[in-house]
Amino acid sequence: MPTRAPVFVVDDDLSMRISIKRLLREHGFMALLFESGAALFDHSDLQTAICIIIDIDLNNESGIDLRRRLIAEGVTTPVVYITGNDSAANRSDAIESGCIAYLTKPFSAQSLVDPVERARAGAG
Repeated sequence: MPTRAPVFVVDDDLSMRISIKRLLREHGFMALLFESGAALFDHSDLQTAICIIIDIDLNNESGIDLRRRLIAEGVTTPVVYITGNDSAANRSDAIESGCIAYLTKPFSAQSLVDPVERARAGAG
């Protein structure tokens, strides 16, 4: 049964955003797509999301810095990081910023769906 609360996806790669949206839809989730942190912050209600999937390497910005800005703004929505640039520093910073999952590209469909399911269960 589809859930009404969306999953926000922040990634500068259009094909990745579309792929994640299709995957989430197949598992009963609605996704709202954002190409940047600025686009995300233009959204009127950031607290409505089940979770936020954030690419660590966005054009000219850090997904981890975006997460820190969300926290500073009082947004406590769970975060799943995705990255094609895995490093010990990225992994450490991501965990320190408070994520529910850290996935390296390419990742399996189930490895993305599982933390979203956990976030939905925690929100309900």
